[in-house]
Amino acid sequence: MKFHPTQKKVAQSKKRFKVLNCGRGWGKTEYAVEVAVHKALAKKGRRVLYVAPTIQQARDISWSRFKERCLPITIKAKESPSLEITVNTIDDGESTIVLRGWEAVETLRGQEFDYIVLDEVASMRNFWVGWQEVLLPTFRMSRGGALFISTPKGFNHFYDLYNQQGKDWESFTFTTYDNPFINPDEIADAKESSTEDKFAQEYMADFRKQEGLVYKEFNRVAHTYEELPDVKFVEMCMPIDFGYRHPCAALTVQVDSDGNYYVDDEWYKTEKTEDEIADYALSQRPNKVYPDPENQSAIEVLRRKGLNVREVVKGKGSVQTGIGLVREAFLSGRLTINKACVNLISELETYHYPESNSKGILNENPEKVDDDALDALRYFIMSHTPPKVFTKLDRMKFNAKRRQKQQNQAR
Repeated sequence: MKFHPTQKKVAQSKKRFKVLNCGRGWGKTEYAVEVAVHKALAKKGRRVLYVAPTIQQARDISWSRFKERCLPITIKAKESPSLEITVNTIDDGESTIVLRGWEAVETLRGQEFDYIVLDEVASMRNFWVGWQEVLLPTFRMSRGGALFISTPKGFNHFYDLYNQQGKDWESFTFTTYDNPFINPDEIADAKESSTEDKFAQEYMADFRKQEGLVYKEFNRVAHTYEELPDVKFVEMCMPIDFGYRHPCAALTVQVDSDGNYYVDDEWYKTEKTEDEIADYALSQRPNKVYPDPENQSAIEVLRRKGLNVREVVKGKGSVQTGIGLVREAFLSGRLTINKACVNLISELETYHYPESNSKGILNENPEKVDDDALDALRYFIMSHTPPKVFTKLDRMKFNAKRRQKQQNQAR
């Protein structure tokens, strides 16, 4: 494959980790395939991983391109139970290219790879868990590199990845117009038939808020912090959304004397048992725990560990009610989040209504994706009652009433 000018610019970078933000039609999948094949060819014994959002997408979109590109050098191509191609290398050896879907990223734990290409990163759920806990450790022997490619999808994890800082990182942005082989009339037609935001995001690779966003009130500038303020905190609470294959989300929420909430930490883990979840909660010493009421066995474990479990009521309309209360907390400035809570922030910026309900009408529930930490936050906001703070004025009133009572008794 002959790279066009902007593809060549990315290829010339020597950075270990490259983040490529590009518009549709720029040629990102073709480039991803070419990079994966080149890495496999360069040296014998290599294992190169290509990951699409789902295995079906890898099969439908990329597999035929890999087979065609590798045809002259293929030793064997395996399509079942997994997608793998073994190829001849330039030093007369063999290397393997492995195709997987992000939905099964957990199955890659403990494996080793020399290079990883992730295609359509913005559509990968629970990205930070999969990348930091599963894929990054696969480089422990090779100190390999990675290519992250996507069209933006709101201000989610791909936005944070794009802004990653460090000597090993470099980010690029290219629009659909940067592909010289695309007919400009096709782009003009897409612009005519799209909303301004959709065209800007999908063709101009511009990071914008996702359409149909549930928590439009959330703003990174206004609602995040780096360090807790110097105020009086009266209790620490922990809402928990249980999970095993999908993450368990436990939030550490500090409550100040004015009833403001500070989400200061998150525990966002997959494949944790009920005992492990309870042990983590116990280690944080919360005053109150607000768990998902549907998992009674996990709640019983929390109680058995001595945690103060509070009631969370779920029922008809509770999702809409909870969403409304979280929105009010953002609007009033009572709810802020530590910038280190990357999974919660990512969910806030991607949680959305179905396309048919893109105006955000509250008589429908949002799509049930990317919501583990948000569910935990909702349980807390809709169930917590701020404690009564005994101020100096309260003390004066209490003493006055006590004196009056004593005087009445003396009569």
